[in-house]
Amino acid sequence: MKICRVVGNVTTSLQEPVYNGVKIMVVQPLDPELKPQGETFLSCDFVQAGPGDIALVETEGNAARQLFMNDDAPVHSVIVGIVDEVQR
Repeated sequence: MKICRVVGNVTTSLQEPVYNGVKIMVVQPLDPELKPQGETFLSCDFVQAGPGDIALVETEGNAARQLFMNDDAPVHSVIVGIVDEVQR
């Protein structure tokens, strides 16, 4: 899992049917001090996250597919939580 900031959303006119009704967000990985670290990537949203939110993102494909209840879903990343606070 990674802590990421949601930086935007993706709008599509044509998509794989498994994504129907699922928001796809652009997320930026963060370091422990919540500073950007690495490249942005796409993540399916299961918790109604929005731009600016800090989110908990599962980046392991099998765990991500389990939320879709479809072992063949073409997904590698899902937003599974919105972070309220980080304590060190």
